[in-house]
Amino acid sequence: MKYFIGIDDAGRGPIIGPLVLAGILANEKQVQMLKQLEVKDSKQLTPRKREYLAKRIEKFVTSFYIVKIFPNEIDSKLNGGTNLNKVEAHMSAEIINFLTKKLVSIGISEVEIILDCPSPNITSWKNYLYRYIADKDKVNYLLRCEHKADVNHAIVSAASILAKVARDSEVEKIKLKYGIDCGSGYPSDPLCKKFLKEHGDEYAKLGIVRKTWATWHNHVNKRQQKKLSEF
Repeated sequence: MKYFIGIDDAGRGPIIGPLVLAGILANEKQVQMLKQLEVKDSKQLTPRKREYLAKRIEKFVTSFYIVKIFPNEIDSKLNGGTNLNKVEAHMSAEIINFLTKKLVSIGISEVEIILDCPSPNITSWKNYLYRYIADKDKVNYLLRCEHKADVNHAIVSAASILAKVARDSEVEKIKLKYGIDCGSGYPSDPLCKKFLKEHGDEYAKLGIVRKTWATWHNHVNKRQQKKLSEF
């Protein structure tokens, strides 16, 4: 029976909270079940529907794996010269390597991997990712990197749902831990804008804000300009 791995991300754009990647390992029958569930790209679903589907997905797929990287780690990577596309490649490789161990344990030696490619240069990103995939002597990898894979492939849509639910959960943990309301954490969110303006400096020190983001640099510049205008 043919096996597939689908991988997608949630949280590339936010200034607050983690970037999350999820991977799903499923056989062809399970992929058909995902289609019957009518999974969609997570952005097309309500939060309640995503949470409902996530629980169903986790129950019947062969395996799944979720990787999170938090703002201070993202800043460290970017300040060290690793761009976000390469960060995603390393996270994707971690997912593939984890799920491959499950494949090997059940005696499967071939898998088709479908990823929603974050880079405009699909070939270059695919080659970079492949360098970090392990167990090439044990498993034949059929690697497909595509744009809009989360729309066109049910298994990637399902991965996008798990990733989004996991990220939303982490944002809620931040709100509860610090007693704040930062909205979704996206720069365009009015609640996030308000939070950054009123409390950004205070909470940025706690590692929940991506300081390498243009949004944060703009915030810092505005604050400095305001201080100068007070003289």
